[in-house]
Amino acid sequence: MTDASAQFEGRGRPSLRVQDARTRRRNAAEKRFRAYGLVAIGVGILALFVLLASIFGNGSSAFFQTKIQLQVPLEEKALDKSGTRDPEAMKKVTTVGYGRVLKAALADLIAREGIEIDGLSKRDIDSFLSKEAPAQLRNHVLANPDLIGTTIAFEVMTNGRIDGYFKGRVSLDSAELDSNVSPAQLHLADALKDRGLLGTGFNLDFLTAPDASDQRPEAAGLGVAIIGSAYMMIVVLCLALPIGVAASIYLEEFARKNWLTDLIEVNIANLAAVPSIVFGILGLAIFINFAGLPQSAPIVGGLVLTLMTLPTIIISTRAALRAVPPSIKDAALGIGASKTQAVFHHVLPLAAPGILTGTIIGLAQALGETAPLLLIGMVAFVREYPGAPVEGFFDPASALPVQVYNWTQRADPAFVERASGAIIVLLAFLVVMNTIAIVLRRRYERRW
Repeated sequence: MTDASAQFEGRGRPSLRVQDARTRRRNAAEKRFRAYGLVAIGVGILALFVLLASIFGNGSSAFFQTKIQLQVPLEEKALDKSGTRDPEAMKKVTTVGYGRVLKAALADLIAREGIEIDGLSKRDIDSFLSKEAPAQLRNHVLANPDLIGTTIAFEVMTNGRIDGYFKGRVSLDSAELDSNVSPAQLHLADALKDRGLLGTGFNLDFLTAPDASDQRPEAAGLGVAIIGSAYMMIVVLCLALPIGVAASIYLEEFARKNWLTDLIEVNIANLAAVPSIVFGILGLAIFINFAGLPQSAPIVGGLVLTLMTLPTIIISTRAALRAVPPSIKDAALGIGASKTQAVFHHVLPLAAPGILTGTIIGLAQALGETAPLLLIGMVAFVREYPGAPVEGFFDPASALPVQVYNWTQRADPAFVERASGAIIVLLAFLVVMNTIAIVLRRRYERRW
């Protein structure tokens, strides 16, 4: 006990070591605030866990596909009547002809294995395989004409209901009420699986194949959407980064502070808060109706997303420039550097980590936008891959968020699985982009 505390207590006043009522209330309020913070963090983590569990629970199965191994005889009289092995002549055989070949191969497999299923009809056998299978076999034969006249081992997809049966979406009870599948088909699938002829494996086509029609959900893929999103991000990066950084440097370092620059700054802040669908309306009016650019093209989507991303990049870049201590620029000016040299040789390199971080975050935000892309026609059904740059920027394409929207609008439950799988891919891209932002910021960050 010090002399001061002893004198304080000796005068009949409370000791500093004893909490009075006011101190206890203040400490209790602080504990409550900490508890509220912990509860808020816990609720946020719980909500994130539930969201991710729902997405991964529904979408992880999209990366796997049920397929069957068939021995397919490629008879010349059915697939190459001319006997010339000329792909142009062989193209006259449509997918209908290849479908008959696959159906006959499946029927032969069932007979060869001695599988007998009560109630199994010819219609059940014919609809057991995916409607995409004949097109895949046709493409394979046209790429390898010398296969005509041989018997090949070919792995083909089953239809969406059979695939859903092994993923838990379809059951024997639901099959009795479903016109697209029968219990006999499910029993046939079990028999083929027991013999090792049918199984579920990793589905690379989900990441590389284009979209498919409502009748072929098992064949739907993200190939066109991934390329379309990549092309749009290239356009945004090439336009938004130089324009946004140049505008930020001018406004922050060179522009005079007057009513005009104040008006520009206010409008930039307002544009950052404008709903994204407004940029879609603007893009539709300017780039499609006025400029005549093609709908559903990555160049239009990239231009619209550039307009939407510019305010974010400008605001983050200006904040990064302000974070550099003025003494660094003053020291450069003091030793004879021009204002341009001081900005570009000293201020800008030190602000680079913040600029890169803001740019990547803006790109990640643009990658997940859907509303503006719907207004410029990127909701169209696209089967053909866009070409290589630069021509590919003007070809029809889709985008990952739009593909998710499209699949959620379709009736078949298999498309819900596909949509959740596409969300997983989109989240993976966002995680990678944010990780790159963190790595770049730490790698190029400098202390002053």
